[in-house]
Amino acid sequence: MSTHSITTQKVNFRVFRFNAGDDYLPYYENYTMEVTSEEVVLDILNRIKWDFDGSFSYRRSCRHGICGACAIKVNGRSTLACKESMTTMIDWFGTDLTLEPLSIKRAVKDLIIDKGDFWKKHDAIHPYLISHIDEHPEMECAVTPEQADELNDADLCIQCGACHYACPVVEVNEDFFGPAAFAKAYRFEADVRDDAHITRLEELHEEKQGLWDCVKCFECAEVCPKEVNPIDKITKLHQMLFKEGVATSNVATRHAVGFKHSIAKHGVLDEGGLVLYSEGPAIIKHIPVALKMFRKGKIVMPWAIPKSDNLDEIQQLIKSSSTVKF
Repeated sequence: MSTHSITTQKVNFRVFRFNAGDDYLPYYENYTMEVTSEEVVLDILNRIKWDFDGSFSYRRSCRHGICGACAIKVNGRSTLACKESMTTMIDWFGTDLTLEPLSIKRAVKDLIIDKGDFWKKHDAIHPYLISHIDEHPEMECAVTPEQADELNDADLCIQCGACHYACPVVEVNEDFFGPAAFAKAYRFEADVRDDAHITRLEELHEEKQGLWDCVKCFECAEVCPKEVNPIDKITKLHQMLFKEGVATSNVATRHAVGFKHSIAKHGVLDEGGLVLYSEGPAIIKHIPVALKMFRKGKIVMPWAIPKSDNLDEIQQLIKSSSTVKF
């Protein structure tokens, strides 16, 4: 017999409300209720609809963390409502919780959003296997366990959109593919059966929409309910761009290479030298900021950059891990 005891806490929920057909501006309504330690966020959404306001709208389907339909934000954090325990939410944020859609500017009805931009970018990276195969093969196309492992769990993505709408670049750059699309792209780039390897990489290399506009904030890894870790896939795609010879010389690629050169030379990062290497003569536009950084000790003169005590070891690590010249 289970000895687990059910506990309750009084929680106030500040809930985003909006109907694009009737409301000019969104507003928030407060609902206070006793929450048990057995409930998840989706249970709260159901109770608000069933016990307080039948017009309250949100998406839900499988309740098993598979379909991704119920993704919302709790206190600004993207989360899968059917997966997150209320006990965890209270531990993190306290007993005053704000429930909002993944993207307020895309809200259609309460917590329901228009995910058109998400699916457009998802489709843009050709999220399917492209292979020239015999229509009547004599044997199956076998993939070894080692080759399957190269997918690195990218195939676990459920397209919930949690990472996409948590990404700060998506919020300000409507052309940026976003972390979910990149994770899906990696899933097929890593598949040995795919024949569109270079074509897909060339599209991912494009400025403004592609990989180089990622700001490495790791928010996508933080919120992913399936632990796909999109930033890890983005890093691997960066490496593929260099390995396959797709990367061309631009500010972003020079920044990556300059980072490596700086660490190899000093064992620490020369931030001023990195900007100069990346942008060349265009560095003049950064002079006002550079002066402020210099006064704060953020950057130093080239001859004053300290050398790491472990420089030899660092250089050996860089040499052993560098497989591509650029």
